Amino acid sequence: MKKPKIFVLDTNVLLHDHKCLYNFQENDVIIPIVVLEELDKFKKGSDQINYQAREFVRELDKIAGVNLFHRGIPLGKDKGRLFITTGKQFPQEMLKSFAERTADHRILAIALFIKKKYPDRVTIFITKDINLRMKAKSLGLPAEDYKTDKVKNIDVVHKGVDTIDNFDIETIEKLYKNGAIPIKQFPIDKTEMFSNRYLVLRNGNQSILTWYNSETQLVMRVEKQYAYGIEPRNAEQSFALNALLNPDIKLVTVSGTAGTGKTLLALAAALQQYKLYKQILLSRPIVSLSNRDLGFLPGDVKEKIGPYMLPLFDNLSFIKNRFSAQSKEAVQIENMLKKEELVITPLAYIRGRSLSHSYFIVDEAQNLTPHEVKTIITRAGEGTKMVFTGDIFQIDSPYLDMHSNGLAYLAEKMNGQHIFAHVNLIKGERSHLADLASKLL
Repeated sequence: MKKPKIFVLDTNVLLHDHKCLYNFQENDVIIPIVVLEELDKFKKGSDQINYQAREFVRELDKIAGVNLFHRGIPLGKDKGRLFITTGKQFPQEMLKSFAERTADHRILAIALFIKKKYPDRVTIFITKDINLRMKAKSLGLPAEDYKTDKVKNIDVVHKGVDTIDNFDIETIEKLYKNGAIPIKQFPIDKTEMFSNRYLVLRNGNQSILTWYNSETQLVMRVEKQYAYGIEPRNAEQSFALNALLNPDIKLVTVSGTAGTGKTLLALAAALQQYKLYKQILLSRPIVSLSNRDLGFLPGDVKEKIGPYMLPLFDNLSFIKNRFSAQSKEAVQIENMLKKEELVITPLAYIRGRSLSHSYFIVDEAQNLTPHEVKTIITRAGEGTKMVFTGDIFQIDSPYLDMHSNGLAYLAEKMNGQHIFAHVNLIKGERSHLADLASKLL
């Protein structure tokens, strides 16, 4: 029989998913003592990374036993054992290239010690740091990314909308006439249809926008809708507004590159429906500039977070400028801001709240981990709608990529659920200049 593998975990894996210990099946897990030392630095603070550090320490305290440093402790039925390994001497091959005693190098030294101590078992170093993986491999140590929450079918995010050419002309005409047809009469493989699937049907010069409502078993025509002075400029934006304005769809993801209108459409749809909700919340995660902490910036808390929230205020100003200052729409926005019925705030300030009867928009969701997205959605109370927007090609977090970010994970896992819809915006509508730069630069 093959002996269980040994996985040595880096600090960033625990900060990515504090429950990661239980995701290595029957294999053993080793945490270098240096990792606990690093976690201490992250325990204080209100960001999600601080929450993860605290939760992991609590989890470790819950399961820790006298054998943690020696024989290890079992992680559960059909699981391996957990060990904490103390610091080790740098082997000669490390000293030649990585003589500095940084935390990363100390962790590497422990991983190499484990590999040599158990030559009959496979030892793998798990880290989300690409450079550290390269260093490990240069020393002959197998290294991998943490793959548990990686998206396998990224096409779900890229597409969002499907186009069918040379479609049955009679069906297109029937949809124009009746507005909807039963799925039984729709000439397409029924196994390919899932809840809230958006389709552009074309035949020659004729085309129609449709979506599938699995609750009513109808394929329905999507007509152009306006939201608080904002009109869709292309098919994808029409589909996005269809999902954003539908109160029965409680969870929406909208992806797309810069300038495609993701956040603007979400905010306009929320304002259009303000009577249905007690509060509109517009938020985004704070990813420190140049890896510098917020404390680096001058001023009080509001002044520190101001630069990060500015893009959200820009979208609100764009909508306000569609109306005169004395119009009921502009006055309504001002009143909502004063009464805190419309709130723009960092995502960290939302944690711990139960969000009932709220329209909650999370911008730049590609900078969230899958666990962070789950934590946010589980705050949803009765009557709440959640919208996540972002661009999976523009990730600011050093430990996330196209396949591991929370936005992509959410779109893949929720695909096909009747209360969920996803739309990917393709065409930039900010300006011809912005669109050209997005494509060519």
